[in-house]
Amino acid sequence: MKPPIPLPASLSRLLAGARFAKDTIGCSTSAVFKVCGLPEVGDAYLKVVEPVAGEDLLREKAVLDWLQGRLPVPRVLYFIEQFEIQYLLISAIPGLGAENEYFLSTDNTPGMVRELARGLRQIHSLDIGDCPFPRHLDTMLAEAGRRVELGLVSPYDFQPKNTSRAPEDILQELMDKCPKDEDLVFTHGDYCLPNIILQDRQLSGFIDWGRAGVADRYADIALAVRSLRYNLGDRRGVDLARLFLEEYGLEQADEEKIAYFILLDELF
Repeated sequence: MKPPIPLPASLSRLLAGARFAKDTIGCSTSAVFKVCGLPEVGDAYLKVVEPVAGEDLLREKAVLDWLQGRLPVPRVLYFIEQFEIQYLLISAIPGLGAENEYFLSTDNTPGMVRELARGLRQIHSLDIGDCPFPRHLDTMLAEAGRRVELGLVSPYDFQPKNTSRAPEDILQELMDKCPKDEDLVFTHGDYCLPNIILQDRQLSGFIDWGRAGVADRYADIALAVRSLRYNLGDRRGVDLARLFLEEYGLEQADEEKIAYFILLDELF
């Protein structure tokens, strides 16, 4: 089957005969295609992006390489950058994203939330002594400022309560209210339901690692809470977010930090 987009010759040869399907889940700035029928590999995913769009697949490749043997993550099968476009081919994690309707049903949701918490504890338990990917607040704020300056942030993508605000206004608030202390751990960077894969109701693996690195643990906790509220609605989402925090091990969550990192994510 002909690829849906032009590919470098070496990648085109590698994917000859494969079947492609556009992946529409998630908010990535990259184009993502499911690739089926690769010999000795099975299913895979192809991500394609122009780095100027704000996403760097070379960084994601480096993170995935570093995580091999540490966490259940995709394997990098191929990477190439040509004519200022990056192409990253990775193996598929078996299972379904945690946002799948099966896991959002009343009977299955508590188990999914417990796996969500277990997965985050697993990520945050990694030794950061040799981690080469800093994501401290000063790094994140500098990156957010660059994105605002380059016009990569659109209010149309904000949460409803923020759509009337200018990106510059949000950036200034984040600078003014920056937490004074950071509880640093290795973080996923986009810990939302579609990025956690479950199989047979058990954690199978994690995807989308482009924003991973050493950061405050609340950078992940906040986005998990927001994702539960978004996918499950206000009442169920609040209750299950509370269950998530309890299962993670937080008896008293820092609500100010949760709100701060949710707001910070508007600029990414």
